[in-house]
Amino acid sequence: MRRLAGLLVVPLLLLSTAACGSDDKGSDSASMTNGLPAITAGEKFGEKPTLAKGEGEPPKDLKVNVISEGKGAVLKKGDQADVNYLGQLWDGDKPFDNSFDRGQPFAVNIGGGGVIEGWQKALDGQKVGSRLEVSIPPALGYGAQGQGQIPPNATLVFVMDIVKSESVPVSAKGTEVAQDNADLPKVGTNTDGKAPSLTVPKKPAPTKLVSNYIIEGTGPAVTAADTLTVQYQGVLWKDGKEFDSSYGRGAPVSFPLAQVIPGWQKGLEGKKVGSRVLLVVPPDMAYGDKANQGIPAKSTLVFTVDILAK
Repeated sequence: MRRLAGLLVVPLLLLSTAACGSDDKGSDSASMTNGLPAITAGEKFGEKPTLAKGEGEPPKDLKVNVISEGKGAVLKKGDQADVNYLGQLWDGDKPFDNSFDRGQPFAVNIGGGGVIEGWQKALDGQKVGSRLEVSIPPALGYGAQGQGQIPPNATLVFVMDIVKSESVPVSAKGTEVAQDNADLPKVGTNTDGKAPSLTVPKKPAPTKLVSNYIIEGTGPAVTAADTLTVQYQGVLWKDGKEFDSSYGRGAPVSFPLAQVIPGWQKGLEGKKVGSRVLLVVPPDMAYGDKANQGIPAKSTLVFTVDILAK
């Protein structure tokens, strides 16, 4: 999903966890708790926390402290979790981002893309209602590139409250819609969770955005402010070559609609949850004159999108 949302997905590393209260030698400073920066205010689940600055060398591996364990369901691959969070650099004393001020948790699809790998590894297997403190090494964060306020090779510290979770359907389900335009790609209508077939005609690409139901669901309409959970695949119009797919990663992805390319924003807004949608996105609503991670400049893109939840 990084081509659409600009979020970094990094290689898997081993998960190293530690429960709150376990022995951690060398971390007895008043500003450190169990090897991670102390929560100096807002310690309880649901409260906006503040964090001390990290001291000494940060953990080289992912470290998870369970500050308080919830009594809800255990998160597993395919679940959508709503998480309130505050993020701070290990060597910083002010947060670079937090959802508490926005009053809206961030949706994460467990096992999918859309967030850094450190988040995925930290949340998998945790219980709803838990508060975690997590340190994420650069290799599971934004690496040598950095992003925005996050410098290269930064260790990140997050406090995460797992507010709720829900199981996500494996596929769109609803009423099949006739595909009778021979000038447009044809899309499979299977509902088994596998990628549908996608055949691009050897004809000139449309110059305007195409957004058509393949399967029309019965859920609520998507709004511009929604965070969606989807399965999708993307190919180039010119040769049908796949350049990205959530199916290949084995799980749906979640993302705010406002953060993806304009063709997705305009094409999915108003569509019903539970639907499969064909998007044909002209260059001016995708990446324009610039090449992007294997997508040539001035490319028309074709997507199938199953809108699973919002």
